[in-house]
Amino acid sequence: MFTGIITDVGEVTDITRAGDAGDLRFTIATRFDMETVPIGASICCSGCCLTVTTKGQAQGRGWFTAEASGETLSKTTLGTWQVGRRINLERSLKLGDELGGHLVYGHVDGVGRIVSITPEGGSLRFVFETPDALAGFMASKGSVAVDGVSLTVNEVDGRRFGVNIIAHTQAETTFAHVKPGDSVNLEADMLARYVARLLERTRQ
Repeated sequence: MFTGIITDVGEVTDITRAGDAGDLRFTIATRFDMETVPIGASICCSGCCLTVTTKGQAQGRGWFTAEASGETLSKTTLGTWQVGRRINLERSLKLGDELGGHLVYGHVDGVGRIVSITPEGGSLRFVFETPDALAGFMASKGSVAVDGVSLTVNEVDGRRFGVNIIAHTQAETTFAHVKPGDSVNLEADMLARYVARLLERTRQ
């Protein structure tokens, strides 16, 4: 479980095949103190919960490896990652930690697209487009995780929704390096999922 509050921007430093099923193993550099991160721990990587399989720490810089299955690669942006890519990182939530964003599973619901980025006061207004299956989960003033970042939805127009991203969030996440047309991992708010499921059952 995560909160959508990014605590580091890591970098993919190596990508190798993991087995014969098309899985990939990513090596990710981070500022996290990996001595405090156990093998098997979960780290949210641009919205996708991955398991630490090996790790290291050298000269003040940490690194870890995580594997993604073919299923994960096909349902997220991970299949397009290349060496040098910056990714948002968040360690898993501990009981008693402050919940600064909203509850995030790290289970990507679909891949969206950045439609536009325009300055608005001291922030940037982003418009995203969702897959058809996710459009119904977006609600004005509701929550959404975009590449692992907890954001508040301003407005919804069909498959598109808008958010404002303040300068601090831009500086502390990968949103400082994206452009229109880029793909992003989307996770709908978990409450929206349950409401949708309950409504579905009441119609049966």
